[in-house]
Amino acid sequence: QAQWVESGGGLAQAGGRLRLSCTSSGRKLSVYRMGWFRQFPGKEREFVAGINWSGGTTDTIDSVKGRFFISRDNAANRLDLHMNDLKPEDTAVYYCNALQNGRTPLNDNWGQGTQVTVSS
Repeated sequence: QAQWVESGGGLAQAGGRLRLSCTSSGRKLSVYRMGWFRQFPGKEREFVAGINWSGGTTDTIDSVKGRFFISRDNAANRLDLHMNDLKPEDTAVYYCNALQNGRTPLNDNWGQGTQVTVSS
């Protein structure tokens, strides 16, 4: 079973950019369809973006479409989320996980996440 490690979060100003990265220990992430999720304080974790095994097909939620881009480098065992034109409402803890199908996480095996804070 893979263990996920997220990094790259931090404080950004509105309109700024961040790149989040996810890697795995144990099983390589290349065997999974992968996704990014985020959790607002007091809310359920929600799907943000997903990518298929090859990286040729991606899926993003409407609120980040055109601003966030998901990519993967299987050789480097890395999943990225390129976040552009950040908005205060993007402030959340971001997690990666394998996808079961569609936008559903494969399991409840979550990493520690990485905090993204966007100031106005």
